[in-house]
Amino acid sequence: MLGIQIDGLAFAPVVLAPMSGVTDLPFRRLVKRLGAGLVVSEMIASQSMIRQTKESLKLSSSTPEEFPMAVQLAGHEPEVMAEAARLNADRGAALIDINFGCPVKKVVNKLAGSAMMREPALAGRIMQAVVEAVDLPVTMKMRLGWDDDCRNAPELARIARECGVRMLTVHGRTRCQLYNGRADWQAVRATVEATDLPVLVNGDIGSLQDIDRALVRSGAAGVMIGRGAQGRPWFLRQAIAWLSERRKEPDPSRAEQRDIVLEHYDALLGHHGSVMGNRIARKHLAWYATGLAGANDFRRRINRAEDPREVRALVSALYAGTLSPETARPEAQTPLGRGSEALAA
Repeated sequence: MLGIQIDGLAFAPVVLAPMSGVTDLPFRRLVKRLGAGLVVSEMIASQSMIRQTKESLKLSSSTPEEFPMAVQLAGHEPEVMAEAARLNADRGAALIDINFGCPVKKVVNKLAGSAMMREPALAGRIMQAVVEAVDLPVTMKMRLGWDDDCRNAPELARIARECGVRMLTVHGRTRCQLYNGRADWQAVRATVEATDLPVLVNGDIGSLQDIDRALVRSGAAGVMIGRGAQGRPWFLRQAIAWLSERRKEPDPSRAEQRDIVLEHYDALLGHHGSVMGNRIARKHLAWYATGLAGANDFRRRINRAEDPREVRALVSALYAGTLSPETARPEAQTPLGRGSEALAA
């Protein structure tokens, strides 16, 4: 397995995708500890970063354990994006990633995210401004294009290369597809062939077989994994073992998984506070429970649990197989399934 090297940084070609509401510091740190090559922050609005809002500072916070960590920025004003990049460079980011891929309406309506794919000249000015603002490597994430009539990722790749961007990621859908259908890994090949930059392929990579197919069809240098890591923070380590040694590393034992879940839960409480951390944890706990006996009952109960001691007891019982059955209350609602709660930017 060939690693990726960018301006003195070297990492395995298996990268954690930025996901709003998911890739906060506790999750990134956990995934990095379990073996990811590179982790990326949640998308941060550049204007918020400049104002140094409490939320933006929290989103961009990092720890030495997750090095190298990329901070992802979104916006449409070159000078604002440049200033936000400088601020994050001073705060310890190892890379700056520019978001030209988020398809969410509220982002696109602000002329950010994948809206930039309809503005290649402006996108170029943004990339140039960010590259000139920092001494860090700058990367960029995008989609195939805006829609089927505007699949211009290869054009943006060439512009990115001219501006000094050092790596690209392409999600195998257009903006107008949102997250519908299947990612078209084959269509990413046009971007790979348009540039000599390393390109990561992204979208619907949830198994070792997906990794092989995505790399063969796209010709990409590596993979970026988003929803495939939800409830499986160890999946990126398994991906690296597969690519480097063609070895199928087993899932952690049931006891090891329990310990990982409890570690993640406690980290969320410590980072977000007891009340908010408990609420944020619910979607993660629901993803962790996927496929386990009693998962539906577990989800209903953690959705109501406010006391961390109760949550920890429920987690321990779930993994021990001793969760006592409970009749579902009519008002109880099961959290959305894996991939529905938060989407890769």
